[in-house]
Amino acid sequence: MLPTVDFCFKELMQNPKVRKGFISALLNLSPDEVEDTVLLPTLLPRDSADDKLGIMDVRVLLKDGTQMNMEMQVKYFEYWDERAMFYLSKMFDSQIRKGESYEKLQKCIHVSILDFIHFPNDKECYRRIHFRDDSTYDLYSDKMELQILELKKLPPEVKTGEDVLAWMRFFSGKNREEFQTMAKTNEYLDEAYNTLLQLSADDKKRLEYEAREKALKDYNTQIKSAEKRGLKAGEEIGRKAGEEIGRKAGEEIGRKAGEEIGMCRGKELGEQEGERRTRQIFKLFMQGKSPEEIAALCNISIDKVKHILE
Repeated sequence: MLPTVDFCFKELMQNPKVRKGFISALLNLSPDEVEDTVLLPTLLPRDSADDKLGIMDVRVLLKDGTQMNMEMQVKYFEYWDERAMFYLSKMFDSQIRKGESYEKLQKCIHVSILDFIHFPNDKECYRRIHFRDDSTYDLYSDKMELQILELKKLPPEVKTGEDVLAWMRFFSGKNREEFQTMAKTNEYLDEAYNTLLQLSADDKKRLEYEAREKALKDYNTQIKSAEKRGLKAGEEIGRKAGEEIGRKAGEEIGRKAGEEIGMCRGKELGEQEGERRTRQIFKLFMQGKSPEEIAALCNISIDKVKHILE
């Protein structure tokens, strides 16, 4: 099993010692300083039936009241920043009820473990984000914190021991040799490796893991297939638009030259429109919209919507 599959990651975090070792690395503390880690329900409460449902991967309560949500995300997610802030805000908000004092609010941390590059303009693979003053850069509050781990930007060699980079190297492992190497780093990674072996030997867990892995692959295949269909549909739109552009250009430089220019420009516009329309349809579908609702919102036929979703 690979830890980057969210099912495997959640199972690893069920082990209190593994959880303690990873959390101590995230908080830059000695594991001895992390006294208790209690798993909380991952379903966030809703104030009304219309509120968006929030389901976390791993939600933990520390002895000092700090809450952490740790999520493993393998595939690129276009609105990950917004999603992380939504979950962080819901977690923070859920601490108190109507009439209770704000002083009860404790620190909340959202940890994103990403197996894709989220910040392409630098080489930093691990960052912590807080609210700060734009002018003085003074910390406004430490009650809400984002941590982002980009596994794809991990340096070739990790020289540190019990820290975030070592855990990132473990999560990035692809074979037994890599896991064994990291297991020698410290007792907590060794515990994580042994837990991984136990999970892999459990037939029921393996079936659940393989089902989740298949679902991820199927989803990725559907996205790519839909993009191809969208591009093809976009090219047809572009061809028609290109013919119109070509006719106008042909008035000055000739029909043949005008059609060539129009087709090139039209194809580009069509591809862009096809990609935009496909992403829009899938975004609405993931939000729970029906094909009929999507067709109405996108101003296209329901047959086209169903064709792209299929």
